[in-house]
Amino acid sequence: MSDKKKLNLIDATLIVASSMIGSGIFIVAADMGRSVGGPGWMLMLWVIAGLMTISAALSYGELAGMFPKAGGQYVYLKEAYSPLVGFLYGWSLFAVVQTGTIAAVSVAFAKYTGVIFPVFSETNIVIALGSFKITAAQLLGVFSIFILTWLNSRGIQYGKMILRIFTSTKLIALFGLIILGLFVFRDADIWQLNLVRFWDSGKYSVNENGELNYTALSTFGLVTAMGVGLVGSLFSSDAWNNVTFIAGDIDNPKRSIPLSLFFGTLIVIVLYILVNIAYLNLLPFFGDPHATDALGKGILFADKDRVGTAAVTQMFAGSALIIMAILIMISTFGCNNGLILSGVRVYQAMAKDGLFFAKMKENNKNGIPGYALWIQFIWASILCFSGKYGDLLDYVVFAVMLFYILTILGIFILRRSKPEMERPYKAFGYPILPALYIIVALAFCINLLYMKPENSVPGLFIVLLGVPVYYFWKKKEIA
Repeated sequence: MSDKKKLNLIDATLIVASSMIGSGIFIVAADMGRSVGGPGWMLMLWVIAGLMTISAALSYGELAGMFPKAGGQYVYLKEAYSPLVGFLYGWSLFAVVQTGTIAAVSVAFAKYTGVIFPVFSETNIVIALGSFKITAAQLLGVFSIFILTWLNSRGIQYGKMILRIFTSTKLIALFGLIILGLFVFRDADIWQLNLVRFWDSGKYSVNENGELNYTALSTFGLVTAMGVGLVGSLFSSDAWNNVTFIAGDIDNPKRSIPLSLFFGTLIVIVLYILVNIAYLNLLPFFGDPHATDALGKGILFADKDRVGTAAVTQMFAGSALIIMAILIMISTFGCNNGLILSGVRVYQAMAKDGLFFAKMKENNKNGIPGYALWIQFIWASILCFSGKYGDLLDYVVFAVMLFYILTILGIFILRRSKPEMERPYKAFGYPILPALYIIVALAFCINLLYMKPENSVPGLFIVLLGVPVYYFWKKKEIA
């Protein structure tokens, strides 16, 4: 592949940023706030998630330098542990993590398109067969995946073009939201009101009768509540590792991938924290679920948890819904481009190892794993129509964190088992920073297992389902 068709450092950084920024930053703050009960603790969740993400990204830089080839995390796990562990990651990625995220992001794109063009509303049911229904939003979501899959199948230059246009646009839009929220439309009285109860703690919920429930939290209760609240900020900060999947398409990957991981995660995390500070300058943190306007509902009870829309309403009143819809459409479309562009390289690497459909290892005439792209499209579309992608994504947050822990632990293993390998970049703060990440992430997983077993146990089950699948492919390869 010629250098012109390869991705440079800026493109790689944009992949990191684009894959991370979807719709989460505009939505999850409400649920996070209800979990911990105070604006200070909500911001702390973003800071903790940011430090964890940047720490992990800095650690991945060493692995990216050691194995600068397509497949990324799948390759790292295979080399540090065994082909089975690598496969379980790739299996989870294909079955739910990547394709489920693509499905969820595409339907979010469609839902916000429906704000501008009501024909695409999720309430517009196009097909109904008993309890099974297909909405216009699902159809548009699938169509958006089709368009991005088709464009990416035509060559890396098309994915690069979409990447540059949409990621730059949403980064500028987020920056604009911060500037307007902090310096132009900020309400000093609201900020002071939030400061008065900055470190309050408690758990808020609204029952079926619409009654507000509040539970005071002990110190231990606050720690466990923060573990649950971290799901929102970690999920919004996830997918940064996608750039490692596409190493074969990046110019000078030994240098570009480690640098892009650092710059990309740092840019996004700083933006996320500043956006939340902007929210607190525009909206009261505490509110009334029965209020009729954005100011009355506050951050905790924003309509449908759309904190971003509520904040923009304070700036642009009646135009807010349209402005936020356009912003989220740009954000989600660009996010899915990064996910679709990168994920297929993992399936291709698995196929080359005899652990997936043989045709997935082939590139088309444009130098793209076209067959893998269309298989990914089909499965993501099925998840779109099933409507279950949201549940599946809840299940795999636990499993995704486990794979991050295993991957970073792999740095310690590879330092001992392969000391002779070239390491153009070494994990920052080794061994303290990677070890600290492992401890914090492990505590998060244990807390999630304790507090939300209904989500974490099924996630573990999905991963373990890959064991018999692995041996099926191994048997098929031998045959």
